[in-house]
Amino acid sequence: MPNDRKINSTAACISFMLEGCELKKVRSNSRMYSRFFMLDADMRSVRWEPSKKDSEKAKIEIKSVKEVRVGKKTPVLRSNGLSDQFPDECAFSIIYGDNYESLDLVASSADVVSAWVMGLRYLVSYGKHTPEAPGTGHPSLRTSWISSVFDLADLEKSGRIPVSRAVQLIKALNPGMKTSTIELKFKELQKASERPGAEVACDLFVEAYCELCTRPEIFFLLVQFSSNKEYLGLKDLLMFLEVEQGMEGVTEEKCLEIVGKYEPSKEGREKGYLAIDGFTRYLLSADCSIFDPQHRKVCQDMAQPLSHYYISSAHSACLLEDNFWGRSDISGYISVLGLGCRSIELVLWDGPEGEPVVYTSPSAASCMPFRAVVGLIDQHAFTASAYPLILCLVVRCSAPQQRLAAQCLRKTLGEKLYLEPPNPAASYLPSPEQLKGRILIKGKKLPPGCEDSEGEVSDEEEGRELARRLGQEEWEVPDMGGPRRLRLSRELSELVSLCQAVPFQDFESSRRRQQYWEMCSFSEVEAGRFTNECPAELVSYNKRFLSRIYPSPMRIDASNMNPQDFWKCGCQMVAMNYQTPGLMMDLNAGWFRQNGACGYVLRPAIMREEVSYFSANAKDSLPGVPAQLLHLKVISGQNLPKPKGSGAKGEVVEPYVCAEIHGIPADCAEHRTKTALQSGDNPIFDESLEFQINLPELAVLRFVVLDDDYIGDEFIAQYTIPFECLQPGYRHVPLQSLAGEPLPHATLFVHVAITDRRGGGKGHRRGLSGRRGRRVREYTSTKATGIKAIDEVFRTATQPLREATDLRENVQNALVSFKELCGLTPAANMKQCILTVAAWLLHSDSSPSVTLNLAEKYPPMEAKGPIPDLLRKVLTAYETMIQTSRTLIESADAVYGKLIQAQQAGMDFHKELHRIEAKEGLRGRKLQKALESFAWNITVLKGQADLLKHAKAEALDNLWQIHNAGQSCGIGRNGSASPEPSQLRAPLEPIPETEGGGDTASC
Repeated sequence: MPNDRKINSTAACISFMLEGCELKKVRSNSRMYSRFFMLDADMRSVRWEPSKKDSEKAKIEIKSVKEVRVGKKTPVLRSNGLSDQFPDECAFSIIYGDNYESLDLVASSADVVSAWVMGLRYLVSYGKHTPEAPGTGHPSLRTSWISSVFDLADLEKSGRIPVSRAVQLIKALNPGMKTSTIELKFKELQKASERPGAEVACDLFVEAYCELCTRPEIFFLLVQFSSNKEYLGLKDLLMFLEVEQGMEGVTEEKCLEIVGKYEPSKEGREKGYLAIDGFTRYLLSADCSIFDPQHRKVCQDMAQPLSHYYISSAHSACLLEDNFWGRSDISGYISVLGLGCRSIELVLWDGPEGEPVVYTSPSAASCMPFRAVVGLIDQHAFTASAYPLILCLVVRCSAPQQRLAAQCLRKTLGEKLYLEPPNPAASYLPSPEQLKGRILIKGKKLPPGCEDSEGEVSDEEEGRELARRLGQEEWEVPDMGGPRRLRLSRELSELVSLCQAVPFQDFESSRRRQQYWEMCSFSEVEAGRFTNECPAELVSYNKRFLSRIYPSPMRIDASNMNPQDFWKCGCQMVAMNYQTPGLMMDLNAGWFRQNGACGYVLRPAIMREEVSYFSANAKDSLPGVPAQLLHLKVISGQNLPKPKGSGAKGEVVEPYVCAEIHGIPADCAEHRTKTALQSGDNPIFDESLEFQINLPELAVLRFVVLDDDYIGDEFIAQYTIPFECLQPGYRHVPLQSLAGEPLPHATLFVHVAITDRRGGGKGHRRGLSGRRGRRVREYTSTKATGIKAIDEVFRTATQPLREATDLRENVQNALVSFKELCGLTPAANMKQCILTVAAWLLHSDSSPSVTLNLAEKYPPMEAKGPIPDLLRKVLTAYETMIQTSRTLIESADAVYGKLIQAQQAGMDFHKELHRIEAKEGLRGRKLQKALESFAWNITVLKGQADLLKHAKAEALDNLWQIHNAGQSCGIGRNGSASPEPSQLRAPLEPIPETEGGGDTASC
């Protein structure tokens, strides 16, 4: 297909098929043959040549076509030895005849596939009626609307408008399109029609609009779901929203609302039709965003202890540039507070006029009065978030100026300042909900016995590094070679309540002596050593205590550390240089966009629970955490800007997309698409990528668009989103600049699907598409602690753990087989499967009688009379899927109860664990191993019970989808007896989360 040829209507598809083209025909013997395929002039048959068959046999009649599949979706293409030689998007299959034979074809490009598939689906939809060549005769809904737009712009009513006005009109209808692109199109069309001049007629305007503003990939999608192939009716739209977009509870009223909001033509709005322009607008709108709207507001439990959250934290917020010569500006504080930052650092120095000042570099220009900074914080502290703000004071000023600073804080912040002493009877910090609207001071406190107006305290490492960097160490008082000491005023000390800064000694000392209101700051280097050498201890420490990580003083360019390195160990406050854009700030900004951008994100349950086994450096799936597969198809890009460093290049960029997963080491991965050569601003990638996510709650997906033919800077755009915020279906990704600012009208069009990677065993990169039955099933088991009484309790769970795995995996294997036979991917849902089978039956002259008996809770698919071999296999696979689902649903509660019983019996030993260990004489490595095994067992039992709970809920949901699809597509009978969704979707009772308050560091 010529590169400049636009498939922007069904007429263009039919026209292309009538001309014909070369396709490769794939045979079951792993051979491919090049043949010339064309549509007959009467549009009743597709034929190919040369062929050894009689010419009347080397064809397929349109009326015999049951289905047209895109990709490698038949046994021939899926198992073929040649299948690795061509990409998925270049393959398609025609399922035809009463025996459901398949003609498997490979095209030279995805565009050719799209043209054939769109055209064939259009022709099949008309059944026995021979269609006129589409686009002729009566004007379409779209043509009428574009003509009406032209008429409104034709102020003189002459039937012609100036080219400049036509250009502005198209630009107004499609913001983001370049003026030069539109002008060039009008010149091309005027030249082709031999009508040059400064004005254009209506027909030429319509043609230009259709060629410029039709996105083939969206038109292809519309054709898939449209009943008449020109627009989506309300039922078509409802089907698209439920089946592809994963929306629940969609009504025709909701669909009518969408049509009214996005369909540009008055006729379409009145009739409830969504044509290609309205459909495109809808897919580009915020209503169809890739970011789950539930996460745009606070949606997490905010009543957990403060230590159970990641807290958005800034380092040197006042700096605009690097740490050494960078200028300070008070606007830096406004900026970070506006972004929802909940922890900022203030470094106090003696000011020249007796008033303390804030600055973090030796530059005189960086000095700001402390009073002005506090006034600004008071004004902006809660504009973006109502949850507590933590001011980290690093004191480098004299005691008299400290008193002035304390007075300023009290007077300016007033009631916002949290001054209540911590409750010694409690074990955990208060929650963000309890501390709403309050400002906490993090700093040093005078020792309890000190009665004087000032006293000495140990200096923090961070403060010493700052002083060394700035060449100001006069306030440090050496103490006979011991830790350096600082003078601290009582007034400032009394402002510190829940965030008392203390030096870190070691994890054992912290477990025994550290109070929950005391917190430690770690340098990036020290914390990095802990994450590598003792990650389990750091995770356990962070269950109860807050930890703050600050950048290495070697980062004089204000570059950023990777926050994921510390988040994976539960570190709450990773202080970032907000003024420095790049990958690390993208991760930080993207991560804190969830939960309403309030600056607090609840940590994964496995990192909060009192007893849990979690390896931050895991290279594989985690015990009890359901791993998931992300199926990501990068389809196209829109209005991509040129890279900043491309000034010497021409207008065209050659982009490619990198999709990166950031999270625990087992999840970190990167895949890229091919480069879209000479594609202009709107490249087509059409490439599928797959990622296994072992800890979804900590994973972040980052899209990066880069230029493969760059001079200087290759960066084009990026967007970063937490995995938990992804919405499934066809979505547009709103691209951002390197600094995180929105790029107007620049997007990526993608398809997102998420499926579970079942089983407690090792994850396989092939994921769900692999045949599970061909490998030895792996079971998750408990580990011996070496303490007889405890091991006997956990041993009772051995059989229930095996049963739970068998129940889940049997259903999963049956689902995969059924989906494959339906020609669908593992990411497809049950409704798509039933609708596919129904479509086969409806596109047949001698339809086999296959029905779903919806009177039964587990509806059987029944056939009357002889049926083709493929359909018999489908029915057998369906029956297996129904029976395994039934076994799961009816057995789950009992198995679930046994797992909970074993888990709770194990937890009964937890409070006595140290006494039992001492009695058994466990020490050193044996003791550590016993603690790890105990935590592993508790985590496995809770996790496997949760997996079983989710599997039952999904099996019930599949039954509801079968009932729903059976009623809507016409193959269901006795539908009035189908159960209510609420009856089918009743989940198991969740295992209650253990309340905080025990000895968390023990496991």
